[in-house]
Amino acid sequence: MPYIWHYGTEEQKQRWLPRLQSGELVGAIAMTEPGAGSDLQGVKTTAVKSGNGYVVNGSKTFITNGQLANFIIVVAKTDPSEGAKGTSLIVVETDGAEGFERGRNLHKIGMEANDTSELFFNEVKVPGDNIIGGTEGQGFVQLMQQLPQERLNIAVQGVAAAERGLEATLAYVKERKAFGKRILDFQNTQFKLAEVKTKLTVAKVFVDHCIGLHLKGQLDAATASMAKYWVTDIQGETIDEMLQLHGGYGYMNEYAIAQLYKDARVQRIYGGTNEIMKLLIARTL
Repeated sequence: MPYIWHYGTEEQKQRWLPRLQSGELVGAIAMTEPGAGSDLQGVKTTAVKSGNGYVVNGSKTFITNGQLANFIIVVAKTDPSEGAKGTSLIVVETDGAEGFERGRNLHKIGMEANDTSELFFNEVKVPGDNIIGGTEGQGFVQLMQQLPQERLNIAVQGVAAAERGLEATLAYVKERKAFGKRILDFQNTQFKLAEVKTKLTVAKVFVDHCIGLHLKGQLDAATASMAKYWVTDIQGETIDEMLQLHGGYGYMNEYAIAQLYKDARVQRIYGGTNEIMKLLIARTL
């Protein structure tokens, strides 16, 4: 929805936003391809002009909502010779769209609640007025302007998930006993959880700061990248420490910490890998 809200023509807003809000349309944004992940300039999917519309060809992978979405914003090259400047965002409404196919619902390590899919576009015809903003070649700029919000969202998720882990771990170490006393009563447990609580407090303060900047329209790409990479690193580190305090039970799927551990790993990958985040920050030095 943010792409339509910020960049759509007035006609596009009227046509799509009410249906997205009601749930009639379920959205997805198709960026990643089998051969292009964080490097969005490398996408191979094309949207070629044909009469009054476009013909979309290509494949996408790791698409959240891919099994359910019927409103897909596709990152495509409308002019492959122009590189990033030839990239556009084009909407494919999949209901009744010939040549559109859904691939597998991909089997992931964690995040089982999300359907994550392969999508295939084989000569899919799309109306000419489905280019977001009505002008070709704006897609890369549109993506770069909206990715800071996505990366901040990932940082928020990271803090929330790790805090949930701390809550579950405190409950466990207060009940579980070893050598005649509670796990919490061991100094090692106290020190580890003191470190976790401190790191999560620092992370939350920084994320709150970033939210404040975002609400003012001042969150830049580098600061959002700092939040995304640093918080997700802390998330993985602290959840791993807390799983250790559960002992063997931490490795069992019925315990919350096990699910949090599995779900945490992808946070350092999607939304741009943490290595890419560091490159973006380094450019501001």
